[in-house]
Amino acid sequence: MTTSADDPSRALARSATRYSRPRTVTLCLVSTAATGAGLLLPAALGSTLDLLLTGAPATGWVLCCAALVLSLALLDACQSVLVGTVDARTTAWLRHRLTGHVLAVGPRATGRFGAGDLVARLVGNAVQAGTAPAARAVLAAALAGPVGGVVALALIDPWLAAAFLAGAPVLALLLRAFARDTSRCVSDYQREQGRIAGALAEAVDGHRTVAAAGTADRETARILRPLPELSRAGHRMWQVQGRAAARAVTVAPLLQLGVIAVAGVLLARHRLSVGEVLAASRYAVLATGVGMLVAQLAGVARARAAAGRLGEVVAEPAPAHGTRRLPPGPGRLELRGVTARRGGRTVLEGVDLVVPGGTTLAVVGRSGTGKSLLAALAGRLADPDEGEVLLDGVPVSELTHDELRRAVAYAFERPVLLGDTVEEAIGLALTAPSPTRIRQAARTARADDFVSRLPQGYATALADAPRSGGESQRLGLARAFAHGGRVLILDDALSSLDTVTEARITEALAGDGSSTTRLLIAHRAATAARADAVAWLEGGRVRALGRHEELWRIPAYRETLTGSPTDPAAPAVPATPSGPAAPAVPATPSGPAATTVSAAPTGHAAPTGHAGPSGHAGPTDPARPTDPAAPTDPPRPTDPAAPTDPPRPTGKAGP
Repeated sequence: MTTSADDPSRALARSATRYSRPRTVTLCLVSTAATGAGLLLPAALGSTLDLLLTGAPATGWVLCCAALVLSLALLDACQSVLVGTVDARTTAWLRHRLTGHVLAVGPRATGRFGAGDLVARLVGNAVQAGTAPAARAVLAAALAGPVGGVVALALIDPWLAAAFLAGAPVLALLLRAFARDTSRCVSDYQREQGRIAGALAEAVDGHRTVAAAGTADRETARILRPLPELSRAGHRMWQVQGRAAARAVTVAPLLQLGVIAVAGVLLARHRLSVGEVLAASRYAVLATGVGMLVAQLAGVARARAAAGRLGEVVAEPAPAHGTRRLPPGPGRLELRGVTARRGGRTVLEGVDLVVPGGTTLAVVGRSGTGKSLLAALAGRLADPDEGEVLLDGVPVSELTHDELRRAVAYAFERPVLLGDTVEEAIGLALTAPSPTRIRQAARTARADDFVSRLPQGYATALADAPRSGGESQRLGLARAFAHGGRVLILDDALSSLDTVTEARITEALAGDGSSTTRLLIAHRAATAARADAVAWLEGGRVRALGRHEELWRIPAYRETLTGSPTDPAAPAVPATPSGPAAPAVPATPSGPAATTVSAAPTGHAAPTGHAGPSGHAGPTDPARPTDPAAPTDPPRPTDPAAPTDPPRPTGKAGP
């Protein structure tokens, strides 16, 4: 049966063979030369025996036999070295090719296959698929042995070849059935291996949860659930190979005996010499070299099955990049009619959104409304099914890969820190990282204090730098801040921070004088309040867009952030830092003409909340910083004589 991965797997195998072509051709020539020497040796032995039996001088033939034996030894050694070299080079190429493709596909790859299964394919299956060029080259030489043996029998006497060919169809059918059954069994075996690897990766990733819940035995059982199927597939594979070997042991000796019997009759009739009978017996063994063919066919079958699994990964399309570069601009981000589907479900539908350059937009919504997907689409970690995303007027799909990645920086909820040291992890995206830039980014992310306390500071190895979830998140933020670029996207990257640290980081970003456009995925009211505007997602659409204090009057919006429709008169956020206020944006419904963030750049503090009569945040605000000494967030005084005056946005903004 043909699968969708057949064509990609064949193309991948051809590319791998082309990569190793010079060495593969050399291996094929060496293997063929070894087969040729093996075919010449019986004839030389037969001639030597005839000369010795007649008493004629045979020194030359003896030396010829010795040279052939020595050549066989040298050629076998060269073949072993070449096989190892070709296997290693091809495996390295496949891993490089597959790793690059997985990274190009992005998060969709792990969503489609799972991290553990991908690791199994890139590590184990790549090794098996990497043996394909060498296995095919050696198989070609191995096939030359039986063919050459039959030809040699025909040259000695046609009746010898006829005796062998009478039983050859049985041998051919045996090999064909073996190759077919082995491919199926190996595919099943590798698939079950991938399932176990995927489950193991999930358990390792959640080992703390497993330990805390005391479910180690249950997780072990879950991981090993495919083990019976793996065992059955392995047993079937060995049974197929065992049956093939048993049949070969039955058929091959019968063919050899038939050839020798005919040779004996011809010897009795003086049509063959003793030496020719000896040569015929050796050629019969070569012609029935099923053992070597079975081993080579099994290797090719394993490589083919592994290449099929790699082909499934290659078949997952990677986004194509364009050739355009960004013009000078402030980092204006625009989504036009964006619709995205995942798993057959529409997650985002018809989203139109404009974020002016230098402003901060917070995106809020219930879990599952597509906030993280919107963040991924904004920086082209994923592509929309409909619509387009533009950066400074250029569709991001038309930008070159390097141009796009230089322009957009990301920080994630669970950052994966790469590099040998803390400094390398922060400067990962920089072509020429400078210590000054890295330390400034760490200070902005409030990571400099705990990094400086490490044994070797920024030079501390990541493995020797124990970190809490919040500290890892701060290092991820520092990496994004060091990256720079026109757009900074924080995908819930502040969720593990305490409210005081979060407030200091967001205020530092607002006051750093940067022209970077910021897109924040927010779950806290305080985070939304510090943004220039808020996009409220509901049902895959932008339900409303405006300032946080305007949206706070809507019960459903308050419930989205607090879990309950709190009193709209309660202060929505902590009091804002002092500074000139940006004009407020009234809450607007979604639509192409109503979703532009008309807000001042974040260098000017936007009005971020209401001041209550007491000057303190109301009890329903879960996101208020608890540090009264935070220098950048002083409480704003209110008039105690006017307790009935409803709260208003701070600053000079209108309603």
